[in-house]
Amino acid sequence: MNIRVLGCSGSIAAGSRTTAFLLDDDVLIDAGTGVGELTLAELARVEHILISHSHLDHVLAIGLLADSVMRQRAAAGRGPIRVHALPETIAALRTHI
Repeated sequence: MNIRVLGCSGSIAAGSRTTAFLLDDDVLIDAGTGVGELTLAELARVEHILISHSHLDHVLAIGLLADSVMRQRAAAGRGPIRVHALPETIAALRTHI
């Protein structure tokens, strides 16, 4: 198992990226601005996003990630990226994102 730290800050100041970790090549743990460290090819390999909670610094890049790679994934015959979280977090995402 390989864990790559993409961001672990609570702010977006210069040199800081908010929380995101890449587990192996296909699982994101949280989706803060650290997701911006990945190339489009790396983003397209993501199959699952595990969200710890609904604070913006942990979910900000979900919409951008989907917008960036969904056509490429569909053309390759791959389904949508699956988001996993507690029910209250999923409810917050559905309401606000």
